[in-house]
Amino acid sequence: MSTTSSIGGTTSSSSILAALGNSTGATSSTGSTATNPGQALNETFLKLLVAQLNNQDPTNPMDSSQMTAQLAQIDTVSGISNVNTSVQSLVSQFQQFEAMQAAQLAGRSVLVAGNGLQLAAGSTAAGAVSLGSAADAVTVKIADAGGNVVRTLSLGSEAAGMQNFTWDGKTDSGSAAPAGAYTFAVTATAGGNAVSTTSYAAQQVSGVSTDSSGNVQLALANGSQVGFGDVARFL
Repeated sequence: MSTTSSIGGTTSSSSILAALGNSTGATSSTGSTATNPGQALNETFLKLLVAQLNNQDPTNPMDSSQMTAQLAQIDTVSGISNVNTSVQSLVSQFQQFEAMQAAQLAGRSVLVAGNGLQLAAGSTAAGAVSLGSAADAVTVKIADAGGNVVRTLSLGSEAAGMQNFTWDGKTDSGSAAPAGAYTFAVTATAGGNAVSTTSYAAQQVSGVSTDSSGNVQLALANGSQVGFGDVARFL
């Protein structure tokens, strides 16, 4: 009976989960062929439960309320494992869908955080600014590679949010600016008080790839790379 009492009884029933943890650890170390953690957990629990019922002390049987509580706990653990598997599957499917969408962006332009403008000969350049609140005066100053302001654009009053602007490629004197790289700076005020601004540059997408985590990355024509989620607007 000493052997029976060491396995069965009330004391043993309260430690099923502890024994379960040891058993699952041992199964893992011996190379179990189970591929579903939730299924392996259920199988191990049932084996321990059956062994306990078969060997319990008839004078001190398992408390049914404890057994019910343990069954509820193992069901919760199994459910969490199944939910995690489902979420991982959904994430993988979403990343594949995102990659398919991004593949169609090659050759198109997008707005990303930055203040660069690329002017082609006889063409125009576009950028954008996000205003933290409505402004009654928005000014864009465009400078060449040497930092010299070549054109000042007055956008007037603008609402809060993303606002686009286009530079016609001309200087303040009316002559055509040389093709090349330029930068811009935005200032905005409302009632004489400064309004927060965030600059966005238009960049052409030259290619699409994914990183080691499956996240979509866009290669831009200026040599930089941004995440698909970092695109503020598609042009």
